[in-house]
Amino acid sequence: MNARQRRPGYAELHCHSAYSFRDGASLPGELAARAAELGYGALAVCDHDGVYGVLEAAVALRGLGLKPIAGVELTLADGHHLTLLCQNRRGWSNLCRLVTLAHRRTRRWASAGERRWRSRLGRARPPLDPLADSPVVTLEELERHAEGLICLSGCARSGALAARVERGELAAARAVAVRLLRAFGRERFLVELQRPLWRRDRQRNRLLAALADDLGVGVVATGNVHAHIARRARLQDALVAARLRRSLDDCEPERRGNHAHVLATLEDLAERFADHPRALAATLELVERIEFDPAQNLGYTYPGSEDPTAGRRLAELCRRELERRYPTGHRHRRAAERRLEEELAVIAKLGLCGFFLLHNELLELASEVAREVRGDESARALLAPGRGRGSSVSSIVCYLTGLSHIDPITNGLVLGRFLNERLTRLPDIDLDFPRDIRDRLIERVHDRYGPDRSALVCSFATYQVRSAVRDMGLALGLPRAEIERLARSLEPWREGNEIASDVAELVGERAREPRWRALVELVAEAHGLPRHVTQHPGGMIVSTRPLTDFCALQPASMQGRWMLQWDKDSCADAGFLKIDLLGLGMLSAVERCVVEIERARGERIDLSRIPYDDPATWRSIQRAETLGVFQIESRAQMQMLKRTQPESLADLTVQVALVRPGPIQGGAVHPYLERRERLRSDRSYRPVYEHPALERALADTLGAIVFQDQVLEVARLLAGFTYAEAEGLRRAMSRRRVHDELAVYRRRFIAGACQRGAGRQLAERVWQQIVGFSGYGFPKAHAAAFALLAYQSAWLREHYAPEFLCALLNEQPMGFYPPDSLVREARRRGVRVEPPCVVRSSLECRVERIGASEDLAGESGEVLAVRIGLGYVGGVALAELEQVVAERDRNGPYRSLADLAARTGCSAQTLERLAAAGACDALFGDLPANERRRRAMWEAGVVAGRKSGRRLPLEWPDAPSLPPLDEWQRMVADYRTLGFSLGEHPLALIRPSLPSDVLSSADLDSAPEGERVRCAGLVIVRQRPVTARGVTFLLLEDEHGAINLVVPPPLYERQRLVVRCEPLLLAVGRVERRSGTTHVVCEHLERLAFEPPTVRRARLLEPARAWSGAPPRADTVPAAASRHAARASWR
Repeated sequence: MNARQRRPGYAELHCHSAYSFRDGASLPGELAARAAELGYGALAVCDHDGVYGVLEAAVALRGLGLKPIAGVELTLADGHHLTLLCQNRRGWSNLCRLVTLAHRRTRRWASAGERRWRSRLGRARPPLDPLADSPVVTLEELERHAEGLICLSGCARSGALAARVERGELAAARAVAVRLLRAFGRERFLVELQRPLWRRDRQRNRLLAALADDLGVGVVATGNVHAHIARRARLQDALVAARLRRSLDDCEPERRGNHAHVLATLEDLAERFADHPRALAATLELVERIEFDPAQNLGYTYPGSEDPTAGRRLAELCRRELERRYPTGHRHRRAAERRLEEELAVIAKLGLCGFFLLHNELLELASEVAREVRGDESARALLAPGRGRGSSVSSIVCYLTGLSHIDPITNGLVLGRFLNERLTRLPDIDLDFPRDIRDRLIERVHDRYGPDRSALVCSFATYQVRSAVRDMGLALGLPRAEIERLARSLEPWREGNEIASDVAELVGERAREPRWRALVELVAEAHGLPRHVTQHPGGMIVSTRPLTDFCALQPASMQGRWMLQWDKDSCADAGFLKIDLLGLGMLSAVERCVVEIERARGERIDLSRIPYDDPATWRSIQRAETLGVFQIESRAQMQMLKRTQPESLADLTVQVALVRPGPIQGGAVHPYLERRERLRSDRSYRPVYEHPALERALADTLGAIVFQDQVLEVARLLAGFTYAEAEGLRRAMSRRRVHDELAVYRRRFIAGACQRGAGRQLAERVWQQIVGFSGYGFPKAHAAAFALLAYQSAWLREHYAPEFLCALLNEQPMGFYPPDSLVREARRRGVRVEPPCVVRSSLECRVERIGASEDLAGESGEVLAVRIGLGYVGGVALAELEQVVAERDRNGPYRSLADLAARTGCSAQTLERLAAAGACDALFGDLPANERRRRAMWEAGVVAGRKSGRRLPLEWPDAPSLPPLDEWQRMVADYRTLGFSLGEHPLALIRPSLPSDVLSSADLDSAPEGERVRCAGLVIVRQRPVTARGVTFLLLEDEHGAINLVVPPPLYERQRLVVRCEPLLLAVGRVERRSGTTHVVCEHLERLAFEPPTVRRARLLEPARAWSGAPPRADTVPAAASRHAARASWR
């Protein structure tokens, strides 16, 4: 008998994946692949108190021919662990219930019973409830849910038996074992033996085996695996240290330093358990008794899925609505009828009638919520409760049932991307709602279907480069200041987390030291591993049965919300219906804008009836005056708008989809732009198509593949793919699957195209364009939905600028730009913006009528201005600001700062922050305007200096002679309290100290092309897209506008820290113009340093952050302005 035949069979029954957050170090797929390579018969993923990775592991194991086993390592109330495996479906339900019980204790709101949350002023979302405790269950709860479960006694360190045996508590171990034996029986309770290669391993296992013999139960060998290969064990050690917030040196007892906790070869296992060979054999015997496979049908059904009348009801609903939308004589009536019958037939064949009726029911529920939130008399009442997005917008059934607001017939939207006869998963219908409606709707869904039958989907925050650097740096004990500086200097998303060159640039020769080398390796290995569980933005699961029959639940941080322990991919694998109720910031903003227009002007706006051929709106879009406009406000979109000059919603649909990785990588952008420009100059121009099928598929985009649908259409029309085959090709590209799968599709595509008259060279060329489209791209239906909202937001910006700015500020954070940029750009367009005021401001920004100044309006009278809300004052408790507004509304304006303090009971810090923000200036109307803020700050300081907590309206002591704040001081105070300034731009104050040849953004417009120039500004946006081949784009802002910088790859490599970190830059480069847009192609960059005018002013300026590109100095921009620039996003 050879060595291979002598190897014992084995199944690993205790394996932790990376879903044992910051403990396991390997993904389920990696564990499955390694187990198959080692010849294991089965694998049980048993993560800590969760089933997060069970289904992902099951799918991977089944694909490799291994038997998947569902399990959990459960924590008991006394801190010990037990390993639970599911024998059958009943066991799975009980396991999910136990895990749910364990997590109920982790949030106070869940453990105390759900408390109803009610919205109040300034708080449109439920409050967050931090983790209160770790998930645990009691032995009594375990005993009540033991049916269908197999219990193993736990790991060597913390197991319910092994830990007690290790401490010499043999009687206590026996008592627990007897109790478990009574609960599970002899066939379903086994004593777990492990060999972590620690001292006293053999003694512990002998005592455990003796206890098992005494009780008449079996023993089983397990590995307590935490990584699939030995190299990953180092990462596991570092993850443990990071979870404990200690260094590797400080947590040595908690780590598994000998690296024995990896999947072992069968020979190693035989050697480890030579004293207990029956324990190895018992693994496969136990596997034979396990019936449950989590990858098989779990029996899930959604409400309405089994309704025999659903088909008839859906058809009646659609035909009734078709009569209203396409009355007799309508030019699209016949096409709509044909399309409807086709869709209804496909829906009936797939058994999805109940699916569409359920979504229609949810939309009706949303309408009820919208009426409650908006009120019947509000201008918002004219608007639909939500909007569809994604590929579902192409469906006429969605259009007729209200799930989409885009007519698919009029807009020529193709159905196959969303719905076809060979669908293997439920289609996705994404619905966008204003944020306030969405939050209330989620609560209402829980009420309608029951909290046990509805839950949110979870998602997993994974290790990207910055989080990996911070956690691994902490574990390695590296200097925190240097680690933070490194983390902040990195782009947030970097392929593979490669940081070797960045470390070398930061620490120089020290990069060769062992700990810095280890940081580079560990950060790369951690890339993509889940770090912790979070809540999906809006995905919900509803069920006809309790969800704990199918998956464990846990309370979310937001009160009243439960979430499944599976993400959207696992939910799809399980066949769950995921309903996407998404909150869209711009949708909230346009609704706020409509309400503000009615309040300020008395006009009611119905966005569905605005003119879509408004010349002023299209002119602003064509001039790229789109800052704050949905989807077309980025630097890249603005540049393309000047070239494409869109004139209709159809043009804007293409525009929205154009600036995406798919079209860019597929080489569609430049051909489209060139043909678009030629068509504009010559209306008779028609692109030349090399095959008739390409013209049918790509005519709308002038022969370029811009939409996801066009990939399907080209494959279908040119190569003869069915809709299902074309969808399979799209999925293969979007998931970046192995080359072998794409190679199969390539052969079929080339062969099919050649059969239909395309030459091989043409087929190959088109295939390369399709493969290049593998990056993210929009379906045409999705782009059409977004284009409509883009136009509506542009129309509001053009015709109701104050209200639009007010809405944007109230919906922050959202969009591409910070409030500072939004406010400055609006003021350049003539929008008046007033500072916060305790006498006039609400909690949120509002539009108000104020007297017009001669220099602004050129005439007397009133103008509309945006008043900044008190909520923008940072560092102040929301409750105190609410009290300021409520007390003023109840009892009248405040007469003085003493009156404000006495009536509101605000803390000294709140009064100081309000005074520093200029919000108390109106209380000092008898003083000159430039002296008011200084006096308010002094009086607030008097309050802060009092020892008593009472705020009595006594006379203040006489104020000393105080100099007024100058521009620098006001700017510093504004940035520190509001995050933006209504005074001078930092560059306006710095410019007098700059060399005379440093041009402003206004000067650059007249600089000759190719001229070498110098310019300076505050960094607003940093971009280094993957599609740009290493080119970095920076957007600077000065007192006159924006400056576009192009940083070539060689310069980026030389000055990475300057490009990534510095808030203020001085750039040297050459002017380049493209289609009306001015760029500076940089040759050199440096941090913009300046000398403050006086020492007194210098004390008001804080040094740059520790991660700046140079040592901290006191001669930089104010700290708050630095924070503003540091938030300039890498997009």
